[in-house]
Amino acid sequence: MLCLHDIWVNWFEGEENGYNVCHFHEWRKDDQIELLDQVPLLKVTPALFHYIENSLSDLPKLLLDDVYQKAYVRKNHERIPLDYCFIVTDGAGILAVDTIGYHIPIRKSRLIPRQEQLVYEMVADAEERDYPLPEYNKEYHILSPAPELMWGLTRKERQLKQLLFMALDQLYSTKNGAEVRYWYTEWAPEKYADIQKMSFEEAWTRLYEETKHGWSKRHEQLCEHLIKGQPFFEKLWEMEQEPKVN
Repeated sequence: MLCLHDIWVNWFEGEENGYNVCHFHEWRKDDQIELLDQVPLLKVTPALFHYIENSLSDLPKLLLDDVYQKAYVRKNHERIPLDYCFIVTDGAGILAVDTIGYHIPIRKSRLIPRQEQLVYEMVADAEERDYPLPEYNKEYHILSPAPELMWGLTRKERQLKQLLFMALDQLYSTKNGAEVRYWYTEWAPEKYADIQKMSFEEAWTRLYEETKHGWSKRHEQLCEHLIKGQPFFEKLWEMEQEPKVN
């Protein structure tokens, strides 16, 4: 089995969508970077790679058996085995995975560019391992947006966009027609007269449809106003406002 040594990882925990597992150029100074002493490397089919990258579903048992306790991390000069930790690639994308003992890819990380290049070289002539692809039905929704809604956005913009979607989802749960018409008017004041005639459902749907593509200063302002007075959302907002340096 192929193995890599001295691998830097920046774990993103509980992320079911690959766009939230940030590439090296988006790593931040306050991210928790970890050094893995040894990690097995697997070349798999593009379909299985996509499954691992974009889900939190069970990994194939054969894959788990193959990598069991073959990865190590050093702590206080001691070499400690990790149950199910590995690097997976389909020859294009690359992902480090640690299940922290479970059977699902709980922690995911990209690699630094130099180590990505090493992976490409190591698997150039390697055969794909033939693991069965589990059955799954990936569904996107407002709290798990489709990748095309996040394309081209920075890490900060993606985080704020997901915060905006969380706020819109909460707004939907209120079923308050006057409130949703108010926020739609904030977004599109030129439509004020038409908005006043809309039902709750129509106003909310149009607001969501108009805000779900791209990211702009208008999006940011709507998000900031929507979350005001909600401590949990405000904390998430503040975390993205602090200066972030790679």
